[in-house]
Amino acid sequence: MIPVRADSTRLAFDRASGAIEGAGIREKALIMAFQAGARISSSWAHRGFGVGCRALRPTVPNRDMYVRLNEDAVFAFPFGDEYWSTILDRKYVYELDIDLFLRGISDTDYVLLDCGANYGYWSTLVSSRPYGSRRAIAIEPSSSNYAYLRRNAVVNGDRFETIKSAIGETSGTAYLSGRKHASMTIVDHGEGGDAVAMESLDDLMDRMDLSTKRLVLKLDVEGVEIGAMIGAARLLKTDCVVICEDHGSDPLHAVSKHVLNHTDMQLFCYDPDAGRYIHLKNTSPLDRIKKAVNRGYNVLATSSLFWEARILASST
Repeated sequence: MIPVRADSTRLAFDRASGAIEGAGIREKALIMAFQAGARISSSWAHRGFGVGCRALRPTVPNRDMYVRLNEDAVFAFPFGDEYWSTILDRKYVYELDIDLFLRGISDTDYVLLDCGANYGYWSTLVSSRPYGSRRAIAIEPSSSNYAYLRRNAVVNGDRFETIKSAIGETSGTAYLSGRKHASMTIVDHGEGGDAVAMESLDDLMDRMDLSTKRLVLKLDVEGVEIGAMIGAARLLKTDCVVICEDHGSDPLHAVSKHVLNHTDMQLFCYDPDAGRYIHLKNTSPLDRIKKAVNRGYNVLATSSLFWEARILASST
């Protein structure tokens, strides 16, 4: 079992038991406030939760929070972070549809390519025992995000790999912009942004000798999903399933339409009303499913009959 904390100064929270360690009275009160805010705001896709976190920020100590996600996974983020503090609510399951799918394939030998990994939440989980202890490669371009990504790799015994790079249509240089760690995006050079290395998924596949591996490709690359898929033409023909974001703010469902109209892959989405994944022949069901404009929705795409069967077997 991985220890939640290495010393008494570490602020730690166990999702299974609710136990808090290394916290003073003020910090315990703040944790309860974040929990209450996350619980209340969950009814409307956590709208307003960030406002509450920012209001409390002057009172929040400059510390990291270490959350035990399960008996074999620890995840660190800045205490009071308005995005990740939602997981302090023990009833909340982050990206329920993806969690359902990844738990359901814990018996499958695959490699996770976690593109736009942020702090490494999914790499931390997929490489843990309850999710099958699978190989994960976490890829993140932002220097500040990458620092936490590395921290989470280290605190979990360096069991997943990390790469500091953007993912795009071609390999070269990209320009990264954004103030919030969860919404960094690639911009044109003329719009400013920090220069970062960029690699196409086909080049990454060749460099890491992944062409014969069964792959789960998670694309959370903030608006460049289509470019990333264009740069993965060969990879998408392997034994691969793609998890990519079709954001609630896009009523035209551009990512899903690209999959349907420009690839040979079949498209699937979790339908919360049915409690299972459904096969999308067109994007009309997304008009009903994508209810919140402030959050991303995931679609799964594959040309593999194996992955198609595993997707359709996932249900709550």
